[in-house]
Amino acid sequence: MRNASHLIFMLLFVTCLMAQSKHSATKIGPSAVWQLPPQFMTAAHRACDQSSSEYASCMITQMAKADAPADAVQFSRALYEESHGEFGVMTGFQDEGPVAFAWITYPLRANTNYGLLFLNGRPPMVNVEDLKLLDVKTMKRSGQYQDLKAQFPRVDVWPGDRDGKIWPNAQTGPNGGIQFTVDYPLRNGCHACSLAGSALFNWNFDSSGKFLGTSFQGMIGPPLQ
Repeated sequence: MRNASHLIFMLLFVTCLMAQSKHSATKIGPSAVWQLPPQFMTAAHRACDQSSSEYASCMITQMAKADAPADAVQFSRALYEESHGEFGVMTGFQDEGPVAFAWITYPLRANTNYGLLFLNGRPPMVNVEDLKLLDVKTMKRSGQYQDLKAQFPRVDVWPGDRDGKIWPNAQTGPNGGIQFTVDYPLRNGCHACSLAGSALFNWNFDSSGKFLGTSFQGMIGPPLQ
């Protein structure tokens, strides 16, 4: 019985080590960054317009043909699966300890061609532009929002107008965690409608990189006319 218990313990121990090794091996780093060559989209469009495969998937195949690093192609495939079919390329990377930032360029989008992801935490990929994750209920209960809504009746939060250059501010969170403050435009009904200001939200992670949710931090008023 003692030998059997020892064997079970060793099996569990080895399984744990293998799981940890697998987790660390799948971490994404700067080797997945790729700057799109000027001629890439023209050539890729030409090839994919004549292809029978799904368009975004075809674009990823063209990355490999354009000599993109293997890690960059692998990341774009992972993003394609996570986003249910969107084509994006990592064009910037910054490690912030338990989690990392990645700038994403989305060449096929009509409006916002840049986005931000948190990587290597739990879950391993968190989309900063996923508005469903924002603490919008608290925002809409705030006096700031109610005053703004009187001026802009259809005001709401929209995905960020990222430029691929400015990283969000990071600060220490509770219990050794980390927080990132990200701003989002407030528009009066549509992407091209009047800018009514911006809303600030903290993205909260614990010390191990587990995503804890977002928290509303306040609003910045509309620009002066």
